[in-house]
Amino acid sequence: MNDIPPLFGLVLAGGRSTRMGRDKAALPYGDGVPQLERAVALLGRHAQRVYVSVRADQAADPLRARFAQIRDVLENIGPMAGLLAAQAQHPQVAWLVLACDLPLLDDASLAHLVSKRDATRAATAYRSSHDGLPEPLCAIYEPRSRETLSAWVGAGKQCPRKFLSSADTVLLAEPNPRALDNINTPTEYGAVTTARPKHITVQYYALLREQAGRRDEAITTTAPTPRELYAELAGRYPFSLATDVLRVAINSEFGDWSAPLKDGDAVVFIPPVAGG
Repeated sequence: MNDIPPLFGLVLAGGRSTRMGRDKAALPYGDGVPQLERAVALLGRHAQRVYVSVRADQAADPLRARFAQIRDVLENIGPMAGLLAAQAQHPQVAWLVLACDLPLLDDASLAHLVSKRDATRAATAYRSSHDGLPEPLCAIYEPRSRETLSAWVGAGKQCPRKFLSSADTVLLAEPNPRALDNINTPTEYGAVTTARPKHITVQYYALLREQAGRRDEAITTTAPTPRELYAELAGRYPFSLATDVLRVAINSEFGDWSAPLKDGDAVVFIPPVAGG
């Protein structure tokens, strides 16, 4: 059996941010850290080495210049340019590619993607929770995808979603449906920064544990209260119990369904106890 190719990370930061009207890579989200810096740190926890994909005219930008770069060779083909340049520079590695406009992406989602990686296939990606299509800008591209991708672009095609749909791609369900929401406009940015994402630990008991298929998980959410959090999770799992028959505990104390959630909270949903 051949060895599994090493996994490098690539943050795509070569866009022109036309719809945003300002550089998306430099936008801060709550903690004041530029999104590009956050994305590089996130990838660094899951890949052996991390690069930032840039256009040639961006190389001297003070933010991008802080990181190892791979410069685009082809122009006007969107994110495909960054991936092709990375594959040309390191053809024997797999690339964990990440757009720089995914502020809700969490460690758990990346860890799940990496754990389900199939190095015998062309790529491993998430299936969008919104439309069911592949999510190409948080995906792993194996070395074997390089020839097919080059031919795809050579034929005048640019859409990375359509490429993954046509390629030998492993498609996974998103563990966190909001993790891959990209932020492209000032309105979207305002909505996210107003409702800051929180890192919450959730525990399930009894029937909820069976229906969720897990006893606990760490998620990133903008839900303001346990009630909205439960509604969000009920959209992901086949929960059959309404909140009026459940109890909720926050940080080991029974709480109110309308209590405000804070970053770092531990939430427990408790079904009624069966029997007498």
